[in-house]
Amino acid sequence: MATTATSGTATAAADEEIVYESMSIRIYKNRVERRASDKYVPASTDAGTGVASRDHAISTNVSARLYLPRSDGDTPAGKLPVLVYYHGGGFCLGSAFDRTYHDYFNNFVALAKTVVISVEYRLAPEHPIPAAYADSWEALAWVVSHIAGSTGNESWLTGHADFSRLYLGGESAGANIAHHMMMRVGAEGLAHNANICGLVLIHPYFLGSNKVNSDDLDLAARDRLGKLWHAVCPMTIGEDDPLINPFVDSAPSLEALACIHVLVCVAEADVLRDRGNTYYDLLKGSGWHGEVKIWQAPGKGHRFHFHLLEPGCDEAVVQDKVISDFINH
Repeated sequence: MATTATSGTATAAADEEIVYESMSIRIYKNRVERRASDKYVPASTDAGTGVASRDHAISTNVSARLYLPRSDGDTPAGKLPVLVYYHGGGFCLGSAFDRTYHDYFNNFVALAKTVVISVEYRLAPEHPIPAAYADSWEALAWVVSHIAGSTGNESWLTGHADFSRLYLGGESAGANIAHHMMMRVGAEGLAHNANICGLVLIHPYFLGSNKVNSDDLDLAARDRLGKLWHAVCPMTIGEDDPLINPFVDSAPSLEALACIHVLVCVAEADVLRDRGNTYYDLLKGSGWHGEVKIWQAPGKGHRFHFHLLEPGCDEAVVQDKVISDFINH
């Protein structure tokens, strides 16, 4: 009986041991509490923009919400660019089906006149890294299965997607995922001779044991981002793990990035700003044969992705235009 009581006490203590905590999530050793208030919204045709959306179950673990711009006099004739997008949230928050992303893509798709596939991947810590990478790769493989003559049966892709203008993108952890998907394409290739034209990284979640100037913008936030990585990837070797630090010697060279156009968006007051700047600088000097651009949002930080939570602010409007122009160049 004493052994049972001791075991029960230890289990209870483990249940209350906090591994990581922020305003939106509390990760205990044996359970998770998410406090984000953003809720699921159904796919629809948006009354304001005319953008249509619908959901597709790719597999047991992976699904996506697709967006298609209204077909009218403002929409170019013929097929449209394709953006496969991975949402942010530190690998442990967010959903392709929540109000924030749904509202954002209704507006962005109307502006950019592009087909968007917003990927729903499994979240950590219930599904630790590398689950998000595996799911994201599965989603990308599904998208390219719709290239002419292949097996895909999603009519919005077979009927409207121009696969010569295929892009990957994401913000924060989603940008991290998009980078790794592009590197994997470079290493392994894609089915159906698919090529990816470009990569959009918005406020990418990269870390490193080396100090950069932007670390000092918010020491507490920087500390939380480091602890978060350990919480979502418990088997990590630390901040110099190539999964979170693509600049270390053990990481594959950026020269192998499998596209010819890259856009890096950073925010002036973001503690991760200089990690994005480093990506830009190292990519330019890596021997990679492509064009990389960088754009910085003045005065904005990482904690609230302004393009999602403040979509009407000047910086969000300009950033969306920069991304739209990049995809439609």
